[in-house]
Amino acid sequence: MDQKALGIHGERLAIGHLRDRGYDILDVNWRFGKIELDIITRKSQTLVIVEVKTRENSFLGDPWQSVTVAKQRRIIKATNQYIIENQIDLECRFDIISIVHNQKHTNLEHLEDAFYPLV
Repeated sequence: MDQKALGIHGERLAIGHLRDRGYDILDVNWRFGKIELDIITRKSQTLVIVEVKTRENSFLGDPWQSVTVAKQRRIIKATNQYIIENQIDLECRFDIISIVHNQKHTNLEHLEDAFYPLV
């Protein structure tokens, strides 16, 4: 599976995981300039921004480890714009769904409150 197909498959797995746990999917692959928010959800009174990272193996570390501080800043910047454009007045949380998927197995890890807005 090429990298793009793997990423799309990972996002589908993540959406299914979130729906099974009562999250309402508001948007997928929402863009602000060159920044993309993978999945925007709502659970109860919380807006949840979910970054999905999918790999075929964990030789280079768990997928979630690739969400750098710079990536977090871009996600937060885009989230601020999404909140403004959609006039959202909810608490906000940033999660990461880390997936290792290959022909032998799939391991999905949902990290809630994976990072916080930075100053």
